[in-house]
Amino acid sequence: MREAGLPLGGIDDMEAEALVRLDAAGMRAALEMAQAAESAGEVPVGAVVMGPDAQVLGRGYNRCISDHDPTGHAEIVALRDAAVRMGNYRLPGMALYVTLEPCVMCMGAMLHARLARVVFGARDPKTGACGSVLDIPAFTQLNHHTTVMGGVMADECSHRLREFFRARRMAAREAKLVGAAGIPRV
Repeated sequence: MREAGLPLGGIDDMEAEALVRLDAAGMRAALEMAQAAESAGEVPVGAVVMGPDAQVLGRGYNRCISDHDPTGHAEIVALRDAAVRMGNYRLPGMALYVTLEPCVMCMGAMLHARLARVVFGARDPKTGACGSVLDIPAFTQLNHHTTVMGGVMADECSHRLREFFRARRMAAREAKLVGAAGIPRV
């Protein structure tokens, strides 16, 4: 896996610069989806699937809570959207951009979709499957391999998640204080 900012082997500087611009555009689109998740009361993780021409072919944000679906992760929603639009569950040559390092389930789905690239923002030290906890792409026994790059716009992605959980903890503390004071909830 290549971390953001490190040179890519096999491509020249102009191609590398174009890829950096593409990755920034993809991550900005994923961050927009993360905002939609937060607005819907979901954990703010967003994902998009982009074709080689930088066209967004699939969009998704976390929907586990609203859909009562443990598979409702942003990546899965974006993959489903792209697969329906393309008329095929295989998405070769495409890239998925996601604001948080994928989990095992999502990374497995991305490998089955035959994505060319997976690009993520923030690392996930609890369930990350691209090097933080496990490194699914490193398993050479798998029948498909994808290029994975982490750390793209990591500060923005991490900040959104930190602020979401900070606000959630504060709300829980306030609710606990209100309940302890005997003030009836409305």
